[in-house]
Amino acid sequence: MAIFVQTEDFDLSTEVAKLRANNPAVGAVVSFVGVVRDLNDGLDVHAMELEHYPGMTEKALSQIVAQANQRWVLMDTLVIHRVGALLPLDQIVLVAVASAHRGEAFAACEFIMDYLKTEAPFWKKEQTPQGERWVDARETDDTALAKWGAQAGGSNAGTQLDA
Repeated sequence: MAIFVQTEDFDLSTEVAKLRANNPAVGAVVSFVGVVRDLNDGLDVHAMELEHYPGMTEKALSQIVAQANQRWVLMDTLVIHRVGALLPLDQIVLVAVASAHRGEAFAACEFIMDYLKTEAPFWKKEQTPQGERWVDARETDDTALAKWGAQAGGSNAGTQLDA
């Protein structure tokens, strides 16, 4: 398991290669890359600032990945989340999961991303033509979390995640 919160960009190909390197038991690697959009809730987005709570953020991400490892047999996981100033088309987040089988890898990757969106302490501020605005949680993120048997908003980064 590797977790990084950083300002620097990442290379998907390099990161996935490291995840599966020298492990012939890996049968599947599934990854998700989140990217800054230029439009959100009908408003143009010129830039985004991502803030986090150092230490707490990494702990929350570790707990999310630990929950995935309790649900599925995983060989390795990687979460890279960027913070700081970002522009449209910039990569925000990478979640990658290695497993013997694709079903476990797909499910675990989706689970980690769904929990990350609702439970990790990140805050987004967008720059729009109308000015700055903080981005609120979305109902669709809560719905995604609920499919794993979790109550939306039922846990937070400082507590054990119960799924």
